[in-house]
Amino acid sequence: MHGDHHDPFSVLGMHRNHGELVVRALLPGAAAVDLIDVKSGRRLAALKRIDGSDVFAASVPRRKNPFAYRLRVDWGSHTQELDDPYRFGPLLGDLDVWLLSEGTHHRPYEQLGAHPAAIGGVAGVRFAVWAPNARRVSVVGDFNNWDGRRHAMRARGASGVWEIFVPGLAAGDRYKFEIKSQQGELLLKADPFAFRAELRPDTASRVGALPALVPSSSMRRAANALGAPVSIYEAHLGSWRRVPEDGDRWLGYRELAEQLVAYAKDLGFTHIELMPVSEHPFDGSWGYQPTGMYAPTSRFGTPEDFRYFVETAHAEGIGVLLDWVPGHFPADAHGLARFDGSHLYEHADPREGFHQDWNTLIYNYGRREVLNYLAGNALYWIERFGIDGLRVDAVASMLYRDYSRKEGEWIPNRFGGRENLEAIDFLRRVNEVVCAERPEAVMMAEESTSFPNVSRPLEMGGLGFHYKWNMGWMNDTLRYMQEDPVNRRYHHDKMTFGLAYAFTENFVLPLSHDEVVHGKGSLLARMPGDDWQRFANLRAYYGFMWGHPGKKLLFMGGEFAQEREWNAERSLDWHLLERPLHAGVQQLVRDLNAVYRRYPALHQLDVEARGFAWITHEDRDNSVFSFIRKAANGDAVVVLSNFTPVPRHGYRIGVDQPGRYAEILNTDATRYGGSGLCNEPLQTEAAGAHGRPCSLSLTVPPLATIMLALEH
Repeated sequence: MHGDHHDPFSVLGMHRNHGELVVRALLPGAAAVDLIDVKSGRRLAALKRIDGSDVFAASVPRRKNPFAYRLRVDWGSHTQELDDPYRFGPLLGDLDVWLLSEGTHHRPYEQLGAHPAAIGGVAGVRFAVWAPNARRVSVVGDFNNWDGRRHAMRARGASGVWEIFVPGLAAGDRYKFEIKSQQGELLLKADPFAFRAELRPDTASRVGALPALVPSSSMRRAANALGAPVSIYEAHLGSWRRVPEDGDRWLGYRELAEQLVAYAKDLGFTHIELMPVSEHPFDGSWGYQPTGMYAPTSRFGTPEDFRYFVETAHAEGIGVLLDWVPGHFPADAHGLARFDGSHLYEHADPREGFHQDWNTLIYNYGRREVLNYLAGNALYWIERFGIDGLRVDAVASMLYRDYSRKEGEWIPNRFGGRENLEAIDFLRRVNEVVCAERPEAVMMAEESTSFPNVSRPLEMGGLGFHYKWNMGWMNDTLRYMQEDPVNRRYHHDKMTFGLAYAFTENFVLPLSHDEVVHGKGSLLARMPGDDWQRFANLRAYYGFMWGHPGKKLLFMGGEFAQEREWNAERSLDWHLLERPLHAGVQQLVRDLNAVYRRYPALHQLDVEARGFAWITHEDRDNSVFSFIRKAANGDAVVVLSNFTPVPRHGYRIGVDQPGRYAEILNTDATRYGGSGLCNEPLQTEAAGAHGRPCSLSLTVPPLATIMLALEH
């Protein structure tokens, strides 16, 4: 009656007792209970209330073997006939329980959580949850008036898993787990494996069917390969575009499937990267403090709607990447914090388990069940929604135990070092699982330190990521671009230093949301000079970036030179496209993507040193950079950038191949808002330069990047 029994299935339901069958049921609030034979529909017995409690019991006359039965319950105001959850046997197979306990179940979400099912012809939902230190676990919801005395779950031995089948429930029903800790606390927790969740501020989980498996795709594997053109449009779904005529509401997943996908395709992006879509309670976290790792946020619709978004993108040839946050989680009462009254998912010691920068908790990667929960989540998004890859957030904070901590605020590893060995093992494990199970998918690391071999294979001692964000390149080049052009000669190395390590990892060049928030201003706002120069600077910078080795990533708004800093509570300023300079930047990004995709020299050997060669990186007096990008077959694209407002006439560069060169892109073209200083097709001269057998004499426009290729 007090909800303290550790094994309610040993008492409730149908049992043999001294040669007869006895049925017991705990039904708080019931006035009377009858036993009904499912096969015949006959009433067999009336269950009697035991000693003024809410437990009802009866012996079954003339029956020796267990049979299917129902309970007819008189609730006073109405009568209900229901299937007793305690007449159903164990749900999880012994192998699944073993693998879950061992932490090697690649797909724990197939067993844990809430799954609509039919058992013995009875429709309902099977629930399972890991809470090894609980005294009792119940599933509660509208179906039992959130009363934890009902639907107490079966403990599966030492595994720590609890399970129950609740007849009559269906997709959409709300539920939580009521957990009684060893100290007697009653905790009300959302399901860590829930596929659906309520819209904040409500926090219940909702029953949802496991999405069908998305088949592997050779087409997506080719599109995500190291030698493919990868140009990523990063988007925050809540602020990309809103509906002002309807209360400034968000667009839903299906509206975004039509509008965002079409927009990204029109601009020539190959991928859309979504800031976290896992359910999260606080809008201001932008999704980076998730509580429902398996549930697409209900802000924009249902899981089916989200899958439609991904399918629509794929149908248009666009990949979908997700920001994924396995590094920390919030301490909200309904979430993972002290899940069963103990520090289950997080470390107990705050020197290991508390993230000071974000006031969040850090996963205990040394616990195999926690590792399994997270690794399974990575596979879930890829297998069940067709996601092309995951960008793993804040990897640096995972790799180091002293990340953002002072001396005395962290605990060394078992060897006395600062590396988080358990987190490293986790990252290697999740990358290994994804590569083995879904080789078409890619894993990307947002990693800001010099930790070695982040994007090198496991067999080479690497972490096994496919790509690493090049935060150093981003920081150096943005600092350079913020300098007045007259001073740039003194900061020349900031634009060249990235090539000293460009091929030590497989890099993505990120101009992400982090560069346009927290007082940094927009990219355009950081460019020096008057309006013309600011736009010219930004165009030249984009041209340099698209010519530089590495895959590309641009945060929304950057493609049309958003003026103000990004605000997650507002739509982008789409009206700016009515102004020619902003529309010109958008057209440039469209053309950059087209050139990038059309010329293999600009993407095929992105991660190999043989795909790049400097022409000159020493012309600091003129702030000019020139280099050659190469394809596997030897085809080349020549890139020149001039980061001063002074045009350079008769500027000579050496090239390897003789012939006639034509501009394939010039950021100073009038169609982009530039001055229109362009080169007609140029014939090479026999005079060598820069150690190359022939040369070109050309005009380099002011604050501009140009790209040239041989005419065939």
